[in-house]
Amino acid sequence: VGPITSGNYGHHLGGAVGLGYVPCRGESEADVLASSYEIEIAGERFAAEASLKPMYDPKAEKVRA
Repeated sequence: VGPITSGNYGHHLGGAVGLGYVPCRGESEADVLASSYEIEIAGERFAAEASLKPMYDPKAEKVRA
């Protein structure tokens, strides 16, 4: 459906995180979030979850030092 633009291990999430784009053709935000998505890696498909929120912590509330 769309390309994955980057990926890495999300230490806070305890798993892989991939960022990508899904083209919208007039669907509402609710429709985009309610749709099901999969990511194919080396021929195997994995369930994916869509989010419209930025992957950003502006108050640095989750920073651990």
